[in-house]
Amino acid sequence: MLRDRYLTPNIVEDLKEKMVFVGGPRQVGKTTLCRDFVASFFKRHAYYNWDNRADRKDILKAAWPADAELLIFDELHKYKAWKNLIKGEYDKLKNKYRFIVTGSARLNLYRRGGDSLHGRYHYYRLHPFSLAEITKGSVKALPFKELFFSGDFFPNELESLHIYGGFPEPFIKQRQRHLRRWHNEKIERMFREDIQDLQVIRDIGSMKLLSDILPAKVGSLLSVNAIREDLEVSYRAAAHWIDVLESFYYHFRIYPYAGKRIRSLKKEPKLYLWDWSEVEDEAARFENMIASHLLKFVHFLEDYEGYKAELYFLRDVDKREVDFIVTIDQKPWFAVEAKASDDRLSPSLLYFKARLKIPYLYQVLKKEGIDKLEKGARIISASRFLASLI
Repeated sequence: MLRDRYLTPNIVEDLKEKMVFVGGPRQVGKTTLCRDFVASFFKRHAYYNWDNRADRKDILKAAWPADAELLIFDELHKYKAWKNLIKGEYDKLKNKYRFIVTGSARLNLYRRGGDSLHGRYHYYRLHPFSLAEITKGSVKALPFKELFFSGDFFPNELESLHIYGGFPEPFIKQRQRHLRRWHNEKIERMFREDIQDLQVIRDIGSMKLLSDILPAKVGSLLSVNAIREDLEVSYRAAAHWIDVLESFYYHFRIYPYAGKRIRSLKKEPKLYLWDWSEVEDEAARFENMIASHLLKFVHFLEDYEGYKAELYFLRDVDKREVDFIVTIDQKPWFAVEAKASDDRLSPSLLYFKARLKIPYLYQVLKKEGIDKLEKGARIISASRFLASLI
């Protein structure tokens, strides 16, 4: 069953004035989004995948069908001169065709020579399904206003997301055996078909071991030195591999918020996976799911609305900590503490609210049926809170 995606109307709107680039993890639904949903708004489209030999020949010959309105290029960044090619075709044919470029590496980071594409495209990061997306919610939030909550809880949908993650295939099928096989195949194809096409990795075996140990690091401060020791490699190699895996949307890092009013940590980030269903520890997986929902929200505010939105965590030298804080232009908007079932208000939320003047506080629980106010903070079940995002 095909599900329309949350970015469809925004991409269709932006195609009227520029190219659109869509980045995101392997198998998150980029091709389906473009070929099945966005393309349905055009009379005819043409799809080209750089991994397909016949498509490569057509791309290099610029053999575009005369009656198409939309051209879709998949994994084009694997071609060394892709920027020059797409820039030339767009500048020549932008009045005839609309252009979409998709890829599982960060198209806005891979600068492989040639003229800049600056000003010619809008860039979107496609995320897995979230609670708001599968319950047909829509973002109503305005910066520095309180989040809007409907009267509904969605416990069954939340539990499915918690177990199977938000990637379309395993979420729709919802079978544990399929999920395990999907994990194995996804990782293998990421290394074999993506990373080795774009990166020279001398010790690919140790890098695969890195992907095996990262799920156990979720939610804790990330120490490259500790990982280097575990893998028995150099610091430089470990740091490079972490960067490469992040560029292919395997994981993401969030950093401590550096406010003038707190003695915050300066360096170590926290690490989370794009596919939280890989995380075995229940509490860490729940925290990862909250982090992923917040990152999707922040990326939408940045990619479509144009706000300078960021996701951080709070931790000071006295080890007071809050899991997440969302900022606009580096100014705190709201803070979130994730808890499995403890509905006692976290003292750290109140401490950082006073120090940083954070407008809104949310303590988000996996426990169902909770929504109450306490000392200016809202203690709320995740099955209601997450439905208010995107």
